[in-house]
Amino acid sequence: MSVVYINSLKDTRMTAVITSLDSGAGNASIDIGTAGMATVLVNIPLQKPSFTEASQAITMAGAPKSGTASATGTAAAARIKDGAGTPNNVITGLTVGTSGSDINLNSTSITSGQTVTLSSGVITHG
Repeated sequence: MSVVYINSLKDTRMTAVITSLDSGAGNASIDIGTAGMATVLVNIPLQKPSFTEASQAITMAGAPKSGTASATGTAAAARIKDGAGTPNNVITGLTVGTSGSDINLNSTSITSGQTVTLSSGVITHG
């Protein structure tokens, strides 16, 4: 049987994630990588605050966002770094696609030097 949390606690936990991401002097950012984050393809900076929370989900603020790819490959995973630039272990293992994923891009086929557009990002409490 899976664990079930009350909605108000889920909201509190997701708000704490945003607080963690937006800590530090800089802005949070999203690394988009190949499977298992073997290669980081692009880093996309976020605004501050980075996400908004509603109904047990956080939604990326200010979409769309873009960054320039530093490597070539197929986007398959993502992680979010906090404002100090360190990987934030609160959010790793995000799915990446062109729709219906945690992080949605204009294309998952990425070539070094191209502009990659992050069209949306929504992370829902499990």
